[in-house]
Amino acid sequence: MNPRLQRLHAYPFERLARLTAPTPPAASIRPIAMSIGEPRHEPPAMVLEALRANAHQLGTYPTTAGVPELRGACAAWLERRFGLAAGSVDPATMVLPVNGTREALFAFVQAALDASREALVAMPNPFYQIYEGAALLAGGEPYFLDTTAANDFTPDLAAVPEHLWRRCQVLFLCSPGNPTGKVFSRQYLRQALELAERYDFIVAADECYSEIYLDEARPPPGLLEAAEAAGRARFERCIVFHSLSKRSSVPGLRSGFVAGDPAIIAKLLLYRTYHGCAMPVPTQLASIVAWQDDAHVVANRRLYREKFERVLPILAPVLPVERPEGAFYLWSEVGADGDDERFTRELYATQGVLVLPGSYLARDGGHGNPGAGRVRISLVPSVAACIEAAERIRAYLERRES
Repeated sequence: MNPRLQRLHAYPFERLARLTAPTPPAASIRPIAMSIGEPRHEPPAMVLEALRANAHQLGTYPTTAGVPELRGACAAWLERRFGLAAGSVDPATMVLPVNGTREALFAFVQAALDASREALVAMPNPFYQIYEGAALLAGGEPYFLDTTAANDFTPDLAAVPEHLWRRCQVLFLCSPGNPTGKVFSRQYLRQALELAERYDFIVAADECYSEIYLDEARPPPGLLEAAEAAGRARFERCIVFHSLSKRSSVPGLRSGFVAGDPAIIAKLLLYRTYHGCAMPVPTQLASIVAWQDDAHVVANRRLYREKFERVLPILAPVLPVERPEGAFYLWSEVGADGDDERFTRELYATQGVLVLPGSYLARDGGHGNPGAGRVRISLVPSVAACIEAAERIRAYLERRES
């Protein structure tokens, strides 16, 4: 077996299951799961209709590159959403459909890394666990950029020693951040691009939360937008990952796309042709109508905004919660003892609310675990369920402090 498998950490939700299994809630308590970022809003009717209408095409082998109409819809959405110049995103060479960003992030690292050169993969810490796992299995070394309240949850690129930048082959950025909700400015993204040009690495922007934000007047900027503003018309050293899972509340559709530097896309297409992960044709055709419509996304954001508006006043007296700039998480400290596992275990046992210990999403890179003492609370259930969960969390904390 591949010896690199031994370097993988247990996935956060496996650890969570082991943590909570010995102390389940009473049978009379209805569990409310807020641990996983799985959107549960109603999927757009037009997407479901397109799936039904094209089910007969399950008898057709899909191509890895996808149908031209889907690549065109993704390119047009990028230009529309990020204010890119018309025609700047070539659907044929700059866009590749993928089965959700999780699969694409992993595949990209396998295609991008040259493990013969002591490859370094830099990533925010806490982070989406696929970044680390993909790096380890490709023969690279993760390098953790701590994001804490002290640095406004923004990786400090200037603090990375030059000799490490010289080893870096991929820099992962996630904006809005998971789990912090931090949105990176266009200026910050340009700083990352300047470093990539100086030290010859790829900036990989995980933008799957780009459509979940609370201020309609201030959508999060994107990497391609920053690249174009910096004069990089071909998006050199840039690759972005987008998904319908969060944007359109269809996580089970497993539909997204990768876009950016055509030289990178060409190599990723070659890898994926052998990897064997082409998107089914009915999924592609349903995805086209989703990317072409923005109205349902505005309605989706409105629901998340309502959740934050209803939940924060309930929790604010007992937890130091803050409204994030983007995504649908609360990234909260757990209290004086700073024990995120105890908080999670007791909350579930007494109130049936399941959250995720922040320490499970981060690593100790030599300065302590930056996720320790926090929990990630996913506001993915219905508005009513989120309100009920907030009331239960408050009741647990008031009882614990009494």
